[in-house]
Amino acid sequence: MWSANQEWTLTRSALDKLLGCLSDKPELAAERYEDLRRTLCKFFEWRGASFPEECTDETLNRVARKLEEGLIIQNISSYSYGIARLVFLEWAKQPDRKQVSLDELSATPAASEPIAEESLELECFDKCLKDLSAESREIIIDYYSEEKRAKIDNRNRLAARLGIPINALRSRAQRTRQKLEGCIMECLKSRA
Repeated sequence: MWSANQEWTLTRSALDKLLGCLSDKPELAAERYEDLRRTLCKFFEWRGASFPEECTDETLNRVARKLEEGLIIQNISSYSYGIARLVFLEWAKQPDRKQVSLDELSATPAASEPIAEESLELECFDKCLKDLSAESREIIIDYYSEEKRAKIDNRNRLAARLGIPINALRSRAQRTRQKLEGCIMECLKSRA
């Protein structure tokens, strides 16, 4: 996919380390891997990547590679999200990677305005996310990642790691989200 990583391929050892990071129990590790993969696919879809599965595979390969090289990752979800952002930025710089549908080819110029607006929203989101403190950024990313039972477990782990009750975590996440949304609105107004 990207020239820097074309020489490396996923090995069984690297995959085992990635799964081991997710859980000691093989069944639970596989389930968490699928949850993480689904979350990353949504991340790329939400950002408009034409090939979200390919970007997700590249992200997970890079995480597995780092683990195989000996990196100790405390929070696999947050780390994967960071790698996903880099993968997306690399993908976005490659104009030949963008896929155009037949509908887009026949669309009038006015139809491209929502895409530009969505791109502006994403830029503002990224800017505002960067402006948050490291702890607030970690809270907002971890709090809203995963699905169903994994989301609940993830929130419980986050609260335990921060040493606060789940209700306090919920309040912090809500305040951080409101701050993030306010920042995004201001950013959009200033660029309008």
